[in-house]
Amino acid sequence: MSTNGTSILLVEDDPNLSIVIREYLEMEGYKVLHCKDGKEGLDAFTKNKFDLCILDIMMPRMDGFTLAKEIRKVSEFIPIVFLTAKTMDDDRINGFKAGCDDYITKPFSTEELSLRIKAILKRCRIMGSPLNPEQNKEIHIGNYTFDPSNMLLTSEKSERNLTRKESALLKLLSENINQIVTREFALRTIWGDDDYFIGRSMDVFITKLRKYLGEDPAISITNIHGTGFRLEVKE
Repeated sequence: MSTNGTSILLVEDDPNLSIVIREYLEMEGYKVLHCKDGKEGLDAFTKNKFDLCILDIMMPRMDGFTLAKEIRKVSEFIPIVFLTAKTMDDDRINGFKAGCDDYITKPFSTEELSLRIKAILKRCRIMGSPLNPEQNKEIHIGNYTFDPSNMLLTSEKSERNLTRKESALLKLLSENINQIVTREFALRTIWGDDDYFIGRSMDVFITKLRKYLGEDPAISITNIHGTGFRLEVKE
């Protein structure tokens, strides 16, 4: 995948690590803007256009979790990768709750970071672009109409703009109405990995979709224990 024109916001307070990451990614063809703390990073994000954000978690003035939440208020779609020296399970879960797309624990190789960035960007572009018009046509789910290309879920009573992952997950489920979608398949298709902690994040999205579809009693998203989920629509 070509990196031409791909702009990355790097927010990292370690000067040595930030130099290594920036120089490697620039060598790979990315445009990189480095900020040394969370507040500086947020200011840069609001003033510039980026394709991806790489955020350290433990930073002065504003930590990575808070910065990610502020970024998500501006854009639901931009991919976010967390860098952290911590390996605590709660940190990983909090990272995905804050809206990250991937999580890399220090120390890591620049090659690994580059491969993950390429995978995330490829996945986001596939999910967010109408490569095949037939794949993005409107889908009727009970009393709802789902427009994947515009990430819009509507009914007679409501209209809701979905996030990129909410839309991708609902599209996957709606393409398999009344059929089981395995957890592994959903995680690898949308997140690119079936890591346990990403799975916890997906459960949060399933809960949100249940709420969004709650107006129609004929619709349910059933948890098939140990297997996956099934979007059920009663005739």
